[in-house]
Amino acid sequence: MKSPSLRAPALCLGLLALTACGKKEQGPPQMPPPQVGVITAQPQNEPLTKDLVGRLSAFRSADVRARVAGVLLKRDYVEGSDVKKGQPLFQIDPAPLKAALAAADASLAQAQATYTNAKVNAQRSRELAPKGYISKSDLDNALASERTAAAAVQAARANVQSARINLGYANVTSPIDGRAGQQQVTEGALVGSGSATLLTTVDQIDPLYVNFTMSVADMEQLRQAQISGGVTLAQPDQASVRVTLPDGSAYAEPGTLDFTSATVDPSTGAMNLRAKIPNPKHSLLPGMYVTLQAKLGEQHKVFLIPQQAVLRDTVGAYVFVVGADGKTKRHDVAAASMSGGNWVITSGLAAGDQVVVSGVQNVREDAPAKASPWQPQPAAGSSTPAAGK
Repeated sequence: MKSPSLRAPALCLGLLALTACGKKEQGPPQMPPPQVGVITAQPQNEPLTKDLVGRLSAFRSADVRARVAGVLLKRDYVEGSDVKKGQPLFQIDPAPLKAALAAADASLAQAQATYTNAKVNAQRSRELAPKGYISKSDLDNALASERTAAAAVQAARANVQSARINLGYANVTSPIDGRAGQQQVTEGALVGSGSATLLTTVDQIDPLYVNFTMSVADMEQLRQAQISGGVTLAQPDQASVRVTLPDGSAYAEPGTLDFTSATVDPSTGAMNLRAKIPNPKHSLLPGMYVTLQAKLGEQHKVFLIPQQAVLRDTVGAYVFVVGADGKTKRHDVAAASMSGGNWVITSGLAAGDQVVVSGVQNVREDAPAKASPWQPQPAAGSSTPAAGK
């Protein structure tokens, strides 16, 4: 029989063993649900925009060519300078052209003298014929000579006019207002012999055209969206474009869409579009590639979701939404364009959905999460935080 002094320690050891067994059966402590910031999705109307790449071209471009044959004497403009319509650009040796004009004038004088003689002859024949002094045949010949001489005068006048026009072409002028390019032929060269020699090119660069393309699939998608009522497309003369320069800065002057091709380019499978851009300071130049944002209409009942909330995998774009039961659900969404720092969601969400924006990396599907309103981080250098959504 054990003594009372030994029973007490044995009883304590038994109780400790039972306590330790009970703790092992409870398992490890559970992690608390992650903290996430959410926004309430609200449908709204948003401009329909497309980010595209285009190339600038001159509003008008005119080749300045030698229209008469001759030796080029001098250039009358500064290469690369702005010129006005009618401003002299080149001088072609006018001496042969002046001689041709003088010869044409002489031929006209000769034809007029011949006509005067023929007219007097014909008048005399008209007076003598009724009296029987000349035959009917002689009268007819006199009248025919008068008509022939009159026609010769008209031809000689036309030759004079043509020679005068050619002499005017010796002074080569600008056909339009614009910027004159590099001289293509040097002084002393024979130009205009057999073909109209290119002398330079004048480009009107205010305004400019920006040419770009859109795929047939995108155009058809826009048409279908308009039919379904999800999009209202702007009229061609009301669709605007905004240009971003190669250095990333925004160009101040907006442009207007003024042309949409009615056919598809078979080499690219895309449709050609064109917009007109004001260029009063001549800061844009033909040939430049620019990024442009075309505002083609308005989208109806879309959702603006911060960029960090939209995730992507092999299936596509998706967001996490905290449901009424406090658990997160994956929603596959259609996110094809951006507005500012937000994705424009056209499908996959409903009004009132609590979309997870911050803490997304800690979220697991069908797991609980503790949601609170998301507050955007203040911009760098800003003293006041941005308003929450």
